[in-house]
Amino acid sequence: MNQFEVTTLNEFILDNQSKFPKAEGDLSHLLHHVGTAAKIINREVNKAGLVDILGEMGSTNVQGEDQKKLDVYANDHFISALHSCGEVCAIASEENETFIFFDDERSRQGKYVFLMDPLDGSSNIDVNVSIGTIFSIYKRKTKVGEKATMEDFLQPGDEQVAAGYVLYGSSTMLVYTTGQGISGFTLDPSIGEFCLSHQVIKSPDDGFIYSINEGNYLKFPAGVKQYMKYCQEKDPASNRPYSSRYIGSLVSDIHRNLLKGGIFMYPVTESAPKGKLRLLYECNPIAFIVEQAGGRATDGHQRIMALKPTSLHQRVPFYAGSKNMVTKVEEFIKVFGG
Repeated sequence: MNQFEVTTLNEFILDNQSKFPKAEGDLSHLLHHVGTAAKIINREVNKAGLVDILGEMGSTNVQGEDQKKLDVYANDHFISALHSCGEVCAIASEENETFIFFDDERSRQGKYVFLMDPLDGSSNIDVNVSIGTIFSIYKRKTKVGEKATMEDFLQPGDEQVAAGYVLYGSSTMLVYTTGQGISGFTLDPSIGEFCLSHQVIKSPDDGFIYSINEGNYLKFPAGVKQYMKYCQEKDPASNRPYSSRYIGSLVSDIHRNLLKGGIFMYPVTESAPKGKLRLLYECNPIAFIVEQAGGRATDGHQRIMALKPTSLHQRVPFYAGSKNMVTKVEEFIKVFGG
């Protein structure tokens, strides 16, 4: 590519749409609106220290977690942007107890439902650490024109038509997939456009980073403890010991490990016996991305995207990253438990 040639997100979406004869442009239109919403959230994140949108709202979300002001802003803005695009009939968000149905004629014709964690890692907002947005898109199960139901949302991850995340960090990146590999776009603030920076992202089969909240070590199952000891052992043949890197923002940890090679782990604990991360808003979209990069994502026993959801806010244990590392932790879990 000529150094002066720039491919924007919208150009890339339209170019790839042309490769599918049956594409009608509705998903492309939806992804365009996701990118536009992300740019607005990025603007607010970058000026958060200058205006009164940091800190607590004084309320909690359906998960029982304190809502940050920027959480609520991001949630409201994405809902508004996706309603206006007309391609989405309903939205489910980590911040809302139930899904939101758009009860107008244009939205009833929408073919898709949209699930999101509008601001992942929000506990890091006040200390200027990278945060992100995670999203997942499914074709609706109910008939177009009818009111969306829970059936539209409780679909296995294998049914996703698109998924992605936005990382608000030292630079802002949007990474997404429609099942044809994954690509990354970096926001150029001088022109206000996401520009193609990572045409094809492939995760190394092996890595040297393990990401887990080691402060919860005593609460982890035996298999995970044994795997952590394995990661810390000295063994030049396998490049061990590995490096421990944990940010506490799922998007940030996954993005780093995706590019460099590594594993992210959030197992069951005594205080979270079913796991902590949400299957629909976090694990399924991240699993889709990780698998498209050549990695693996499981609950320690089976593929995340093969799980049949039973509730909107269902939680599961989560292991994702370089495929050989995920396979290894599964071996430890099988032998020692977890």
